[in-house]
Amino acid sequence: MIRRFLSLEWKSFSRSASFQTNLALKILMGIGALYFIGCFLIMGLAVYPILKEQGYNPVQTINRALIYYLVLDLFIRYFLQKMPVMNIRPMMILPMKKSTVVHFLLGKTFFSFFNVLHAFFFLPFTIMMLYKGEAPLSALSWWLSMWALIYVNNFVNVLINNKDAVFYPVAVLVLGSAVAQYYGYFDLTQWTAPFFQALFDQPYLVVIPLAVLALLYWATFRFFYHEMHLDEKLASKSEIAKTEDFSWLNQFGTLGTFLKNDLRLLKRNKRSRTTIIMSVLFIAYGLLFYTNSIEAYKAPAFQMFAAIFCTGGFLFTFGQFVPSWDSAYYPLMMSQNIQYRDYLMSKWWLMVIATFVSTIVASFYLYFGWDVYKMILVGAVFNMGFNAHLVLLGGAFVKTPIDLTTSKQAFGNKQAFNAKTMLISLPKMLLPMVLYSIGYYTHSSDLGVLLVLAAGILGFAFRDKVFTRIERIYKTEKYATIAAYKQKA
Repeated sequence: MIRRFLSLEWKSFSRSASFQTNLALKILMGIGALYFIGCFLIMGLAVYPILKEQGYNPVQTINRALIYYLVLDLFIRYFLQKMPVMNIRPMMILPMKKSTVVHFLLGKTFFSFFNVLHAFFFLPFTIMMLYKGEAPLSALSWWLSMWALIYVNNFVNVLINNKDAVFYPVAVLVLGSAVAQYYGYFDLTQWTAPFFQALFDQPYLVVIPLAVLALLYWATFRFFYHEMHLDEKLASKSEIAKTEDFSWLNQFGTLGTFLKNDLRLLKRNKRSRTTIIMSVLFIAYGLLFYTNSIEAYKAPAFQMFAAIFCTGGFLFTFGQFVPSWDSAYYPLMMSQNIQYRDYLMSKWWLMVIATFVSTIVASFYLYFGWDVYKMILVGAVFNMGFNAHLVLLGGAFVKTPIDLTTSKQAFGNKQAFNAKTMLISLPKMLLPMVLYSIGYYTHSSDLGVLLVLAAGILGFAFRDKVFTRIERIYKTEKYATIAAYKQKA
């Protein structure tokens, strides 16, 4: 039976209309996976001797940090890890046990990259413990406990996925604890470190994480098993429709009509609302660069990178999925007497307004000085004048529809990937970094800022000509896009 499931998975992958895109994506993901595996492997081998040289007890130090390590892992999983999915409907009429299907779905998660990656840190670290003379039984029981806790995170993520009311309060609580510990008000690790240390000191306690893992597997199995019914969770859901007028946009004609559709999308749908949440997180991302907490981020190019990132959150998260957000009714829309220029202009204005709002919200960076906020302002001009055009250009080659009725992750899959969009995306970050670096190293920071500002202003100046070319490309790709949107992702 497992062999049959694997065969079906391979056929689904190889017979997909986007097989070439999927294959290219898998290759690039494999390269990225090798990079992170190498990083974790080096850390696993190097952390023990480095901590020893610094006068710390390596095991105790790692155990103190484990609570934040595990919470960060869960946070990353929540946004990026794919849930165990399968096309179950055709199997419901076959003589096939539901338990077998569910066990297969859960078994797939054991081989997720998010689980395997941690082995390349904990296993080398355990080997170093044994090599340096730690008790073999304690080291092995600790490693087995870490293995179990990583898979506990895996099944916790499956159970709480898309339950924002559970995830965000816990994330805020732990983040607040980290801030309180940084400023010396409260140390969460004083309560968690003894438990992790006990897993090393008392090997028999390994049964605790193993028992929790077994309990969570059983709970997850029961959850999927009982909801695997066509007349319940697998059936299409119907909800009461709500309408918003937004009549004040009528004064903008056709442009206003498109803007109203986008505002309704952002207000009603969870996946599109996530882009707003991510935009706020993008704004806070600059704190890593402008607080000088990381030495490598003090480089001039990275300072401009942060400025682009802070104000470009909505542009990068929502804009990269244009026009896939409208894929459900895109063929119908293209059969109407609609000008591509109006459609594209509405998306451009939405991204410009969002970038402007992000710039206002990011005004708290004035605390770090006018020079920092000046870079953020210049980054906003570049995003509105240059990157907004690049995002729309890349959208012409997005051929994967977005199903807004599903609970798939908005950012954890391949929705907007192909080779052309990847190449178009490179200048978004690299060009302002290069321009600023040229000005910085040849004259001063002010010259670098002026070069980036000039590029953004040129984007505004040649907007009409650029839109004419983008509109022409959209028309060329029109029927290929419609054909692709009619297929299942």
